[in-house]
Amino acid sequence: MSKALAIAPKEEGLPSSKAGMRTARSPRKPRRPAAETREDILNTAEELFRTKGFTNVAMADVAAALGMSPANVFKHFHSKTHLVDAISVRHLEAMIDRLARPDDHKAPPERLLLFVEQLMESHLRDLQKSPHIFEMIVFSAGQELPCAEQYREMLIDDIAQIIDAGVESGIYHVKDSRKTAEIATMALACVLHPVLIAKEKADILATRCREVVALIDTALQNPLAK
Repeated sequence: MSKALAIAPKEEGLPSSKAGMRTARSPRKPRRPAAETREDILNTAEELFRTKGFTNVAMADVAAALGMSPANVFKHFHSKTHLVDAISVRHLEAMIDRLARPDDHKAPPERLLLFVEQLMESHLRDLQKSPHIFEMIVFSAGQELPCAEQYREMLIDDIAQIIDAGVESGIYHVKDSRKTAEIATMALACVLHPVLIAKEKADILATRCREVVALIDTALQNPLAK
């Protein structure tokens, strides 16, 4: 038999060896926007904090619940502290949105009392319904996280606006409403700081709130406050 006959003819339709090595690739899934992934991480982390307790949840647990690698979670939040801060900021923004501002037509002393009472009651409801929030606050206390500064600035801004309204109406007598609001905010910590009110009875807090606000109001109306 000749050499030419010994070589089997190439059948039609068979791929070449090079083509056979190629495998069909499934289309790559579109990458999700970072904001969506970040929101998923926050939602999952807060749910785990709520159900298992803040101290019992690690970053790896959050990643496992999402079906992603811990490295991907750390890409969005560099530590558990950063994750806590982001959840706290989101919680604070939601609280501010649902907090009804006192009627501008009311007298400034009444507006001040209503504002402080509403905020204190909002904290008490959150601490009762969402104990994981309290755990996060204790964890982050003293770490000077942005969420704490944001909360403080919100208080100062709202109180300063009430003081300005009182000055315009001739009820309050201060020159620097911003500085005065900063001092008032420090005095109100006893009824507005979650750590300080978490273990206190509601009726005692209600009385303390009225007394502290009355003291601040009296000082604002004193001409010597200038």
